[in-house]
Amino acid sequence: MKNKFSRRTVLGGAVGAAGLAGARGLLGTPTVPPAGMDIEAHDARVMLTTGEVDLSPFDPSKFLSDFDYGKVSQLTNGQTLREWEIVAVDKELEIAPGVYFPAWTYNGQVPGPTLRCSEGDRLRIHFKNAGSHPHTIHFHGFHPATMDGVFEVVKPGEELVYEFDGGPSGLHLYHCHSVPLKRHIHKGLYGAFIVDPPEKRPDAHEIVLVMNGFDTNFDGDNEVYAVNTVAFHYHRHPIEVKLQELVRIYLVNLLEFDLVNSLHIHGNFFEVFRTGTRLTPDEFTDTIMMCQGERHILELKFQHTGKFMFHAHQSEFAELGWMGFFEVKD
Repeated sequence: MKNKFSRRTVLGGAVGAAGLAGARGLLGTPTVPPAGMDIEAHDARVMLTTGEVDLSPFDPSKFLSDFDYGKVSQLTNGQTLREWEIVAVDKELEIAPGVYFPAWTYNGQVPGPTLRCSEGDRLRIHFKNAGSHPHTIHFHGFHPATMDGVFEVVKPGEELVYEFDGGPSGLHLYHCHSVPLKRHIHKGLYGAFIVDPPEKRPDAHEIVLVMNGFDTNFDGDNEVYAVNTVAFHYHRHPIEVKLQELVRIYLVNLLEFDLVNSLHIHGNFFEVFRTGTRLTPDEFTDTIMMCQGERHILELKFQHTGKFMFHAHQSEFAELGWMGFFEVKD
């Protein structure tokens, strides 16, 4: 009989499926609360993973504000040139304590580095495929057809240079466009791409949240959900912000196999700048729903100190890893 590891068996603490190495189960089997413990506090505790992920290869807390502006120089016409080295490489990632996923990555991480520029900059991306399958990089935004990352497939061991001007301003993404597309995206070949407008946005505490998930037994159904790859990371390591400071969230949905994803923030509302292409907000809400590839810039200020949960408002996603906390301090 096939040893099947599904999102349902995860809820019971099942282990040992194909695609896992040393898994101890994501969630513990429900138990009776110890004497003196509140039932709700007990339920919240057993919903989490046990143990710790080794964060030395990739730390989601550091990733939040790790913007890669590239190597900067000037062209003879005075235009700013930004250059990046991007390498596709196969790498095993720990996505929950003891749960490993055989990923395809840009620069050894999922999500790939957050590339950032200003509108009108010349962008030059040196791409090398050191992986086991043909790959490309497709950037959302303006670029020539020859730079689209669809037909110019880069085989293992080969290289290609993408070059174009950054635009339009806003929040975009990049991802592999080799077929089968759903496999290359699900395996981890994606990242955020920010193009700043000429008229700068107000100063803010800026963070990047890439919503993703992992099908650990490759049956077309995710078993682990996360934001920035590691399940429950921001639950164990809350994002610290200051009272009344402007917080700007670059939110990107790269979840595969599920039609929609969402974000809800407790105790607050946020301004929504859809795709970030305009400087005036489109919506004021506390929950937003997005399809794959959709992305928005959110801005908010916390009115009270304390811990405020954020999570997908699909309960199953939250219970399988997609939840965390903002910790608001004076």
